[in-house]
Amino acid sequence: MTLPFFVYGTLRPGRPNHDLFLRGRTLSEQPAVMRGAVLYEGPGYPYVVEEPGGTVYGEIVTARPEEYGELLRTLDRLEDYAPGDPRNLYERVEREVTLVGDGEPARAWVYVAAPAVAARLRARGKRIEGGDWSAG
Repeated sequence: MTLPFFVYGTLRPGRPNHDLFLRGRTLSEQPAVMRGAVLYEGPGYPYVVEEPGGTVYGEIVTARPEEYGELLRTLDRLEDYAPGDPRNLYERVEREVTLVGDGEPARAWVYVAAPAVAARLRARGKRIEGGDWSAG
């Protein structure tokens, strides 16, 4: 399934991984929000943890069709995600996000904290108030 990506941390425009992994490989990048989730600090990058009532700010990034397969594999490696691996730091899940401006919903891939990581963060992690890692 070909979906855009919702990025909320180091892959956002102006952040270091955007230029390394996304520059020249996208058709569009639009501000968006993900509801039902919060952000926690990680070691130099944030984690999304799904939680009712929260909001996370980021961008929805649409890959160029000819770049999609390689970009998906690259982002999975960057996010330490392998389908079904219990050691994953993140899980890649399909979620609805809302485009800022027109309020239109869109389905996107989102890398959320894997269950074990989410449990640790909820127990003793530092939540990013306001849901915008770039604001800090």
